[in-house]
Amino acid sequence: MEKNNYNITPESFEFVQLNSNIHDVKLDSKPVSYLKDAMRRFAKNKGSVVAACIILLLILIAIFAPIISPYQLTDRDRVYSNKPPMIASLANSGFWDGCYNIKSQNETDYIKYNAIYTETGYNPIAKVNKTYVSQTVNGEVTLRDLHLNTYYSEGVEFQTITLDEYKAIQEYQNENNVQILVPYVMPGDLVPNSQGTFADSQTLWNGDGGANYWYKVDKNGKPILKNGQLIPAYKKTPNPDLYTKGSQAWLNAYLESTQFPEYNSKRIASDPYDSTKKNTGYVYGTYKGDSVHVRVIYYNYYIYKVGHEPQFWFGTEQYGRCIMEVVGRGARFSLLLALCVSVINLTLGALYGAIEGYYGGAIDMTMERISDILSGVPLMIVVTLFNLHLAGKTGVVPAFILAFVATGWIGMASLVRKQFYRFKGQEYILAARTLGASDWRLMFKHIFPNSLGTIITSCVLVIPGVIGSETMLTYLNIVNLESSNTASIGALMQQGQACMTTTPHVIVFPAIFISLLMICFNLFGNGLRDAFNPSLRGSED
Repeated sequence: MEKNNYNITPESFEFVQLNSNIHDVKLDSKPVSYLKDAMRRFAKNKGSVVAACIILLLILIAIFAPIISPYQLTDRDRVYSNKPPMIASLANSGFWDGCYNIKSQNETDYIKYNAIYTETGYNPIAKVNKTYVSQTVNGEVTLRDLHLNTYYSEGVEFQTITLDEYKAIQEYQNENNVQILVPYVMPGDLVPNSQGTFADSQTLWNGDGGANYWYKVDKNGKPILKNGQLIPAYKKTPNPDLYTKGSQAWLNAYLESTQFPEYNSKRIASDPYDSTKKNTGYVYGTYKGDSVHVRVIYYNYYIYKVGHEPQFWFGTEQYGRCIMEVVGRGARFSLLLALCVSVINLTLGALYGAIEGYYGGAIDMTMERISDILSGVPLMIVVTLFNLHLAGKTGVVPAFILAFVATGWIGMASLVRKQFYRFKGQEYILAARTLGASDWRLMFKHIFPNSLGTIITSCVLVIPGVIGSETMLTYLNIVNLESSNTASIGALMQQGQACMTTTPHVIVFPAIFISLLMICFNLFGNGLRDAFNPSLRGSED
């Protein structure tokens, strides 16, 4: 091996950069915070991002739908119940126009719809889809499939109003040149004696849609035509002046005329009233005690009461409430309830589970047995008992929240306990304890943040769980939120179940809303779990 000779001189020990300030070299990349890194990884999960956008849209609907809707939960209408979506400006357009298809309408039905058009000016028949002849035991009959406007088809309705309202409607008609009150029809004048009895008239008059009979019919409701035209059955005001004053006929006419309140307003075109010949026109109402019984064009009467045409963008349910209003209010309640329950369960469960998992031993054993006992009680039983015995004292909603909280925190506590068992033996925990960190600092400064991803995911997933449970319980009518004037999507779906074949919109809109909410919250929660997982920090695809 060759020996090397090194020549070391004093110059070899001279200082380098003796008069220079030496600094750390600036990093080429900027440090990334935990939250920023989590959001970056969350943004890469396209499904979770889409789910978050849909959740935001549903939240906006819950916030703004009741604001946009011109109705309140207390606005109910027995006539416009279970009606399809309707925007007045789109009437008879074939889309969102309040229409639905109805099949096999015979000639009597067809004449009745045309009679409604004649009297009200609103044509219920938006379109005749098909006309065909069918063979029956009684011979051939003409049938039609119609595209029917369900709001116009209500036509005329009986209403019992006060005398003051009767006068107010007359003033409204004069000011706006619109017909609300239409001539009255007495039940005895509906079916001629040759075609039936007074009982037959009374049956038709009191039946569903009986107010729309303004023309002579037989006992089966079939129109009686004269020269192909309907025969009006309107009641005329008796004129005592046609009889000798003091005679029995005069007295009968006078007494009968006092049954009808005075009418000084817009009349229908066929009214024979002549201002120079008083009491010869049609009657527009009859006294019923201190009130007045009238026939009204309901579409115009609705505008008179509410101030605008029907605007039910999602249709109406069985009480005549706007479904958009009910869904919006119900979604508000569901989201707030779920958020409130989630926060309470997270707080209670985190504290309980942290103590269990950190201390372990006898403390863990005792606390875990308590959790096991409480978790063995089904949620439905807890809700039922709270609803029966507590709701009367605290109200339905507070009792509902307490029922969810009573056992809802157990799952969160179990999760936190597992996470504490996982991390409390790590080296960094031992180092922090060696440096003098207290138990609470170790629990909530070192261990809890490392469990945050799983905990946040579970907390987010509590929200659809609570919403699903609330919907189920109200759907089964175990909890009746209607009694507290609170809307519920579950109760709305229960109503829609009974009329799925006739008015499916009642259940479709709330079902779509709750389905999207449940699916998107699950996707969103999974995305948060991956984003907040510390082990994935700084990882790249």
